[in-house]
Amino acid sequence: MKIPNHDAAPGILDRCQITGSKNLFEAIDLGHQPPCDALLTKEALTQPEMAFPLRLMICPESGLGQLDYVVDGKVIYPKEYPYRAGISQPLREYLSGFGQEMINKFQISSGSLCVDIGCNDGTLLAGLKKMGMKTLGVEPTNMARFAWKENKIKTIQNFFSESVAKDIVKEYGRAKLITTTNVFAHMATLGEVMRGIDRLLDKDGVFVTESQYLLDILERNQFDQVYHEHIRLYSIKSLVKLFPYYGMEVFDAERLSSREGSIRAYIGRKGVHPVSPQVGKLVAIEESKGLFKAETWDGWRNQIAENRSRFMDLAHRAHRQGARFVADSCPGRGAVLVNYYGLDHHLMPYIAQLPESEKVGKYLPGTHIPVVANDIILKEKPDYVVVLAWHYGDFIMKKWRSKGLKSKFVLPLSKFKVINY
Repeated sequence: MKIPNHDAAPGILDRCQITGSKNLFEAIDLGHQPPCDALLTKEALTQPEMAFPLRLMICPESGLGQLDYVVDGKVIYPKEYPYRAGISQPLREYLSGFGQEMINKFQISSGSLCVDIGCNDGTLLAGLKKMGMKTLGVEPTNMARFAWKENKIKTIQNFFSESVAKDIVKEYGRAKLITTTNVFAHMATLGEVMRGIDRLLDKDGVFVTESQYLLDILERNQFDQVYHEHIRLYSIKSLVKLFPYYGMEVFDAERLSSREGSIRAYIGRKGVHPVSPQVGKLVAIEESKGLFKAETWDGWRNQIAENRSRFMDLAHRAHRQGARFVADSCPGRGAVLVNYYGLDHHLMPYIAQLPESEKVGKYLPGTHIPVVANDIILKEKPDYVVVLAWHYGDFIMKKWRSKGLKSKFVLPLSKFKVINY
């Protein structure tokens, strides 16, 4: 099978990254936006700021959602990248359970090599290490130092590539388990990554990837999942299309509730694992929902416009009345929403974040809203608290209520909601 060029250089991407087709249609245009995690220091507020096109396109042939402009990975993932998985209690618990589930599901023997690509602070691998696995992380940012400092996970601080995979095989052997959670959609050099996985994966090994799911993005109005880190947004159809180019196949898949809708795919060497009927069923559901039709996404944009209008009406009304309208939690997707909606520090004076976060003391890109430690919310007791990490909304609201907070909560998505005490 002839392999198209699956590596995308920085700049305009006008072809499907899987098939090479130029038959793409626009799902949404979010304008020019800064990279969502490029938070600013106070000194940087007076300097020019980067912004890049942010538009989601769909390829009906492959079923892939993708951006039509790729920002250089060195810009998106600087060494001082501020996202850290382990400080989020729900995510920490989820990743710990995920590792245990994989070991049990595939009966992976103690001492087997398990590699997490984009391991961040090593939270997932820490759980695998406790189960007796030989663990190794690959992480390009300085989060690699937390992987060692807090979890004693050996980590290669580099972008994953065929060359990195070759070095791993030489020193450690092949991997029985390779994982990517919220990473596989991020790498522009898809071909390089695929060749690396092909080289690293043992003959009976399993590659497990979790990504934002294109169908959930459609069904839950999640335009905030469209940001520069997410170069691709996968359907099962698109993953089924991709892996045979490299002698692999999706042998099972499942929808997950994590991040308000993700897809987990299990990949192995072609013919090694029996293919579950679930794979075909999910592709059939995608087709039946009109996931690859332009008119379906036209209706989606109308729902987003309605959510935006209702949210901004409340923000402006609160401002006119002198009510405090602030935000809690500062995920990357929150920066997309805030920029697209057109909020600024007058309408939203601050975004509160866990005090141990690297984001505290900085300013949101584009809007320059300050990010502050979240103890301010209990001190100030604002009238409205917008939950930007709305996908963890129940957890966040319950935690604040347990501390006696009586503010009104605002959930911007999947449908705009104001929750009174």
